[in-house]
Amino acid sequence: MDMLAIQVRQKDAQFYFVAYPAEDILEKVRFISRFYAEEGGSIRPQEAAPEDDVAQFISRIERSDAAFQRELSKRKVSQIRNFYETAVTQPPIPGSVLLFTPEVLRFEGMGQLRHAGDLREPKEKFLIIDGQHRLAALKFYLRTHPDEAKSIHVPCVIFDGRADDFAAEMFVIINSTATRINRSHLVDLYERVAWAEPQKKFTSRVVQMLYEESDSPLQYKINRLGGRSRQDKWILQAELFNEVHKWVAGAWDDLTYKEQEPRYAFRFYRVARDFFKAAADVWGEAWGSPKHHVTRPVTLKAMVRVCAALAAEDAEPEDERVGRWTQRLGPWAELAREFREEGFYERFPAKGQVERVARIHRFLAERAGLRANTGKERS
Repeated sequence: MDMLAIQVRQKDAQFYFVAYPAEDILEKVRFISRFYAEEGGSIRPQEAAPEDDVAQFISRIERSDAAFQRELSKRKVSQIRNFYETAVTQPPIPGSVLLFTPEVLRFEGMGQLRHAGDLREPKEKFLIIDGQHRLAALKFYLRTHPDEAKSIHVPCVIFDGRADDFAAEMFVIINSTATRINRSHLVDLYERVAWAEPQKKFTSRVVQMLYEESDSPLQYKINRLGGRSRQDKWILQAELFNEVHKWVAGAWDDLTYKEQEPRYAFRFYRVARDFFKAAADVWGEAWGSPKHHVTRPVTLKAMVRVCAALAAEDAEPEDERVGRWTQRLGPWAELAREFREEGFYERFPAKGQVERVARIHRFLAERAGLRANTGKERS
C-alpha cells in the first residue's frame, strides 16, 4: 500500500514526512521495550488488575534485550490519554512521532514535485524511535472516543533502509538529556551508538561484563534499572560506569589502536574481576553484608580507584594475580570494623558523597601500600 509523503534530504541522509490516520498507524507500529535479564529470571511487569486497561496493555508489550526503548509508564500514558480527551482547540499530537524500518521503501515523486509523492509501506511493522507513550495513549483514546479519534492524523517522520543500530542511535540523540532517560539505560546503549566516544564504548563493555559474566563478583549486583529494580543491588550502573571510565581514560594512551576496540575490553574486565575476587576474599563476612558498608556505592567506587592504581603497578603476569592481590590487600581484613553500619558516617565524615569516596579511597589505598591521588577527585 502507498501513502502520500514528503521526502527530505539532509547531507547524506533522507527521511519522509507522513500524516497517518489514527486507526492506520496503530496497526502499523510495534510496541517494544528493553528487557533486562537478572539472576533467577527476568524483570517482569507488576501484575495488572483486570479492569486496568493501560496496565494490561503494558504487561503484554514485547520485551527484548536488543531493544532500546524504555518500559512504558502507566502514569504517563494515562496523562496523555486524558489530554487527548480534554484538548479542543489545540492539536492533541502537534509533534512528530519518529518511526523506523530497516526495509528500503520505494518512493515515487509526482511529476515536477520530485520531493512529494507516493511512499510504499514496509512489509513489517515500524519500530517506534520516539512517541511510544503518545501512540499507546492514542490506542486507548480510540477505544473510548472512536469517532473523535478518527479525525486525528498523526504527523510521522519515517527513517528507512538502515541497520537497527541507527534507530538506537537516534533514540539516544533525542533522549540524551538527564531528564529524559535513565543514565544507566544510556550506558547500556553506548556500544551501539556510532558517535559515542571510544572510551565510553569500551567502558560500557567492561561494565556489561561485570554485570553478566558468571565469574564476576559483581554479577547481578549492578543496578541497571534504577528504582524499577526489585532485587538487592549494590551500586547503580551509571555510578560504576563513571569510575571505570576514569580508570580507562587514565590507561587509554598506553593501549594500541587495536586494543582500544570494545571487543578487547575483556582484558580490563579480567583485571577488575580479579581485583574484586581478591577484595571479597580479604573482606570475608563483611563482603555483601547489609551490616557493613563494604559493598555500598561509596566503598565500591573507592575500590575501583584502588584497582586502577594496582593494575598500573602490578597487572602482569595474569597468572596468580588473584593470589598476589589478595596478599597486597591483606591489611583490609582488619578494617571490617571501620565499615560497620553503626557509626560509619562519623568515622568517614564528609560534606557529600564526592568527598566521602575520596576519603575512603585514600584510607584503603594507604593500607594497601598504594599512593592515592590527592588532587581533586570527581564522583
